[in-house]
Amino acid sequence: MKILHTGDWHIGKIVNEFSMIDDQAHALDQMIEIIREEKPDAIVIAGDIYDRSIPPIEAIELLDRVFTTILLELSTPILAIAGNHDSAERLSFAGKVLTQKGLHIAGIFDKDIKKITLEGKSGKVNFYLLPYADPKDIKHVLDSKEISNHDDAMEKVIEGLKRGLAEDSINVLVAHGYVANIKFESNVSIEDIEKSGIVTSDSERPLSIGGTDIIRVEHFDSFNYTALGHLHGPQKIGSDKVRYSGSLLKYSFSETSHKKGFTIVSIGEKGDVTIELKEIKPRRDMRVIRGPLNELISIEVYGGTNVEDYIYAILTDENELIDPISKLRAVYPNIMGLSRESIVNKEVSRTSASKGYQNKSKLDIFDEFYYSISGKRLDEKRVEVLKDVIANVEREGI
Repeated sequence: MKILHTGDWHIGKIVNEFSMIDDQAHALDQMIEIIREEKPDAIVIAGDIYDRSIPPIEAIELLDRVFTTILLELSTPILAIAGNHDSAERLSFAGKVLTQKGLHIAGIFDKDIKKITLEGKSGKVNFYLLPYADPKDIKHVLDSKEISNHDDAMEKVIEGLKRGLAEDSINVLVAHGYVANIKFESNVSIEDIEKSGIVTSDSERPLSIGGTDIIRVEHFDSFNYTALGHLHGPQKIGSDKVRYSGSLLKYSFSETSHKKGFTIVSIGEKGDVTIELKEIKPRRDMRVIRGPLNELISIEVYGGTNVEDYIYAILTDENELIDPISKLRAVYPNIMGLSRESIVNKEVSRTSASKGYQNKSKLDIFDEFYYSISGKRLDEKRVEVLKDVIANVEREGI
């Protein structure tokens, strides 16, 4: 069976006051073309279809157009779950009616996990749709006092699913959460997460505080493939049997190196899995530029690049600048932000000038201060200017 695994569309998202709806439509149109070419047996959407629980009307219209094309024109089933950004109730609305058209949505967590069986070229495949839910809600539904975090909740849910899994069947789980290939007894530290190799992004909303949102990958050993949503970087967790498809687009500047697209999953008769990543070309890329203001707005620098991209500028100018954002926007109309580069020698304290200051001249003290701020020593021109300033101050007795 061939599956197109996707997720974290966040339709209706606004990034730095820019609506991403046109960019999302452009990306989803490319997905439709990939579906035409690849002819997958099913589309799996692993949560966060919308960016917020009450999506704007243009987001609803876009999803309606995309789903209508996939279901009616391409006759391809869609299996989707709610993520932590979605409204479970809204996604679940009219689910029984839509099922007749091939749309299977699990919005609200239920004790009986929705199971969809589809017939592929190599036989039947069972899909288990596990929507995102807060651990306290799962605790209530399962009536289990042992659940205190996301890992506990997943462990209990999988225990229930295993009772109905047939060993000779091909089983796929669709879930949404923060899965890591690590072992732990209690809360996980930031160091543990970093060592596990997980790629995270600034645009991901935390599920909880203090590492209690981490789910151990070992819970999914019984499934031939686990299609995950939540993390925005396309990546495998432990092996290709457990994967994040990544988000539809780059939604923060921490994602500039990500390759966005869709994951084509082929499952053989014996449950073996092969992966192919289908990269897409965004309407506008998201990238960081760095340098002096006058260079960044010169045609020698921006010529040959897409100035319509979403830009974050890091200015390296030492002198004061007048309205740099307007000058940048004249060249890069979709600039999202800028900052001044802080060249600080971390080895040098900002208060280092206070050490032995009695034996240092005013010029030496200022030179140390300037170095701690800029990472550079005063040049001859600045030294001469500073000498004149110090002399004038001393003459005036200030």
